[in-house]
Amino acid sequence: MNMKKVILSRILMTIAVSLTLVSCGRSGGGSNTDSATGWDINSKDGGFQYNTKFKEQETPPGTVFVEGGTFTMGRVQDDVMHDWNNTPNQQHIQSFYMDETEVTNQNYLMYIDWIKEIYPPEDENFRKIYDGVVPDTLVWRNRLGYNEVMTNNYLRHPGYGQYPVVGVSWIQAVEYANWRSDRVQEMALQREGYLKQDSHLEATADANFNTDTYINTPTQTFGGNEDIIRGGKLKPQLDKEGNEINVFASRQTGVISPKYRLPTEAEWEYAALGLSELRSYNVYRGRKKYPWDGQYTRSGKRKVRGDQLANFKQGKGDYGGIAGWSDDGADITAQVKSYEPNDYGLYDMAGNVAEWVADVYRPIVDDEFNDFNYYRGNVYTKNVLNEDGTVKIVTTDEIVYDTLPNGKVIARDLPGEIATQPVDENETYLRTNFDRSDNRNFRDGDKQSSRLYDEGFDDEVESEETATTTRKMYNSPNHSIEYDSTGTMIREWDKSNKRTSLINDEVRVYKGGSWRDREYWLDPAQRRYFPQNMATDYIGFRCAMSRVGSKSKNKNKTKN
Repeated sequence: MNMKKVILSRILMTIAVSLTLVSCGRSGGGSNTDSATGWDINSKDGGFQYNTKFKEQETPPGTVFVEGGTFTMGRVQDDVMHDWNNTPNQQHIQSFYMDETEVTNQNYLMYIDWIKEIYPPEDENFRKIYDGVVPDTLVWRNRLGYNEVMTNNYLRHPGYGQYPVVGVSWIQAVEYANWRSDRVQEMALQREGYLKQDSHLEATADANFNTDTYINTPTQTFGGNEDIIRGGKLKPQLDKEGNEINVFASRQTGVISPKYRLPTEAEWEYAALGLSELRSYNVYRGRKKYPWDGQYTRSGKRKVRGDQLANFKQGKGDYGGIAGWSDDGADITAQVKSYEPNDYGLYDMAGNVAEWVADVYRPIVDDEFNDFNYYRGNVYTKNVLNEDGTVKIVTTDEIVYDTLPNGKVIARDLPGEIATQPVDENETYLRTNFDRSDNRNFRDGDKQSSRLYDEGFDDEVESEETATTTRKMYNSPNHSIEYDSTGTMIREWDKSNKRTSLINDEVRVYKGGSWRDREYWLDPAQRRYFPQNMATDYIGFRCAMSRVGSKSKNKNKTKN
């Protein structure tokens, strides 16, 4: 009996120790106790507040999940243009979300309507805000073609409601993404009770929702109207002294999501290839030519054999086949989702309209410097602070307008947003990862990348020894816009015959073929560029959003 008691005692002790170890191991995951200090998290007495029950990011409205990975970026097919400006290189992309279709006319019209409602163009102070977001419908005109039906109807007629919006510049696409971020975040905060239900219906020019403002100084959101900010279904918690806590959402709550933005060129190309299910050697090494399987643009399936798989120009004077039987079902753009999606569930990643991406164009992709989330175009900024240390919120009396090189006028910041400025030495001093605010021409087009840079870096500096002229690598035309004393705009064209390129820091990459393009441009690796302030009838866009947390949505999936 004594031996049995000893054995039972040891078993009970082992169980007790095991339970203790399990308890300690769980304290950091879903527990309200800090595993490093033992202090309470989310105490009603105040202190550190954190969402310990967060599982994973919700799929944002209108998007599909794209699981990241490695792929061969660049063109591996025949280079009939003989420019070879996207040589194959291995890149790794983090997981992200991407719109399943291009932004449609209906989507963009909601944006225009919101701008018109909040900043009425009848008000002289707001007229330029409205003018700055409206697409350029004149892009449809052709000197020797009759396209007035599209000029007058394509944007607003419901017959084109689900067609991709065009006539939108890169700058306008970025502003739409910012606006969309605020509207989606505003809905999320209403749903979670941090904002009054239907608070967006009470927005005005002086009192509207901006995500950055809410994060940095939530009491100034909606112009500081506490009935809206604290009027939701969420009942504020009180600490021992009766002070309200947990009134505002922060990043720690998990309610604040990343912003919508334009996809990077690497993300767009990776998503267009649709590599989610195909893992053959040729696909991994970049031998996939289109967003669909195979090497041809026509379907091989028995039911739809011979049908075109994208909307593009078939040949000279052939945009959609003969009457009564169409190769691709469209002569201009086609309604979104007219063709089968790729393996990620993305529609029209080839044809229909080409699409803006975030990157500044350069003939090379500098994979020697970076092969992870590659992107050229970083311009780092910081918030402007008032004298008392608070962030500066733009008011209706402080709107600053910028005049673009083509004469268009846009608002730099809208009322309710935080004013920003370039980062300075306070952020860059002795850093090794970045040393300037504007990195668009880093390692390409800067001083070290210019011919004869040791003799100067002006546009034209003549050398006494060589009798040659020092030129910037990218000395594109520099058109100027000025105003005279009466406020009349004066446009000055750069007529210099010594310019060597159209490439500069304001030209952006666009990807994918369009309804105007031949089959050659359907290859996701193809890349072209266009000024960021101009628009066409064949370039649209779609938005993306970064994923936070795990790479995969199914963390416990079986690995092959």
